[in-house]
Amino acid sequence: MAEEISKIRERPGESNAGKYPNVKKSNFAGPDGTFPINNVARARNALARAHNAKNPEAIKEKVYNKFPGLKERHKAREGIDAKKYDAYKSR
Repeated sequence: MAEEISKIRERPGESNAGKYPNVKKSNFAGPDGTFPINNVARARNALARAHNAKNPEAIKEKVYNKFPGLKERHKAREGIDAKKYDAYKSR
């Protein structure tokens, strides 16, 4: 089993596979026990690192389904960041 996990950890976006033995399988957003989302802090972390996953949109979808408030916060921040970018671009 340990050898199998070490091979899984070599895949892109799966370096933490098997590192959370006390978290239920339903509390992961990624494959093979990656991207734990058993609390809000870990869910936010999963969103921040979703770009490393093979399918980042699937990670985001699972996080947003479990914590809908994060989706609203993300939407609000996207608008703010876009405004800052537009202001910077127009200089």
